[in-house]
Amino acid sequence: MAVREVEDVFADIIDRAKVLDPANTREWFDSLKVARFDGGSLAVGCPDEATVQFLRANCRSSFTRAAQQVTGHLISVDFNVDTKKEKPALAADLLPGPRLHPDYTFENFVVGPSNRLAHASCFAVSQSLGNTYNPLFIYGNSGLGKTHLLHAVCFEAHTKTDGAVIQFLSCEEFVNRFIGAIETGNLPGFQSQFRTVDMLVIDDIQFLREREHSQEEFFHTFNALYNNGKQIILSGDSPPGKIPSLEDRLISRFTWGLVAGIDPPSYETRVAIVQKKARMRGLRISDEIAEYIARKVQANIRELEGALTTVQAVATTTGRDITLELAQTALDDQIKLAARHISITDIIEVVTRHFDVRLTDLQSKKRSQSVTMPRQICMYLARSLTKHSLEEIGGHLGGRDHTTVMHACNKISLAKDADPETSALLNELTRQITNPTTT
Repeated sequence: MAVREVEDVFADIIDRAKVLDPANTREWFDSLKVARFDGGSLAVGCPDEATVQFLRANCRSSFTRAAQQVTGHLISVDFNVDTKKEKPALAADLLPGPRLHPDYTFENFVVGPSNRLAHASCFAVSQSLGNTYNPLFIYGNSGLGKTHLLHAVCFEAHTKTDGAVIQFLSCEEFVNRFIGAIETGNLPGFQSQFRTVDMLVIDDIQFLREREHSQEEFFHTFNALYNNGKQIILSGDSPPGKIPSLEDRLISRFTWGLVAGIDPPSYETRVAIVQKKARMRGLRISDEIAEYIARKVQANIRELEGALTTVQAVATTTGRDITLELAQTALDDQIKLAARHISITDIIEVVTRHFDVRLTDLQSKKRSQSVTMPRQICMYLARSLTKHSLEEIGGHLGGRDHTTVMHACNKISLAKDADPETSALLNELTRQITNPTTT
């Protein structure tokens, strides 16, 4: 194809991908470039590694389907850092761990009375590692923006501190790596990896509770970093002193610096969040619609984003403009669902009954399809219908870590998009969970 023709086809692929997956659509999709398009292969050029990881994790399926629908041919799609860009890959200075999310920057964080201190302290730390608030401890309930701020600190610190070595991971992963180091006899390597960084960022530190050996190891890691003036940032679901079964010496150290809480956003902040999330997706919604969503969804940011996704999906699939009437209709079922508390136990009961498996099977290490499929569906539904974190969901299903739960959710989500029978099954299970009296 000629260069102009390739650009036109790629623009059509982008437009189609937005329709296929509105939830993961971003306004910056239009700035993506074609790095190579030949022989049934499409390589998409991205500005940095964070964007690559976001697209690979969330958008590969929708882009592949879009490319095949637009061209009428089997096309494989991959994403890579555009080597023509002068901007270095963001993740180059990050040790192995969770990749940074391109949405989670300070620029995209909506500041309000409920999170102003947490935001200001994170930004201050990012400007001068180890010299402002050390350690910095951010706490709050799930879905209020803690993880967003941790990602934002890493983004900003990478920009401000040239060559800084940053380790960012969940507490669950820290524990798993510690256990792995013991099993392989490589404890010195583990200690060297974590005690020589410029900034250590750990999400959901509350999962250290009741893990004596891990607490002992983290105690010494903390001391080594702190004594060398290295930055430590932690997040948890409650203040250090309220984390059960956490050693007093750790509680004391966690409070040496600054402890900042995040509360549920106010109405005005929720309106601003809805508007910000809409702009990030390239949507234009009226103030009236943003205010309606903010009034109806009050729990956390994650649910606000879910409500916006629902409205966007209904508008996209029906080909209608986003109006107040459409938003009211689209959110009716979601609002009813929010009114009823759903537990993971509710989900497990419905799934085990449908597939005729036992809870002990789901919690076991069995990997047969007859057990793996129901287990993954439980994880997907728990992620969709409850406020539990990935770690909490994995804990109910045999103590599996957050990466296993994330993989399961992605797999079922892809199956739902590709297979009408799977989509119908998930809709039916959701109906039974949310309306138990009608089953």
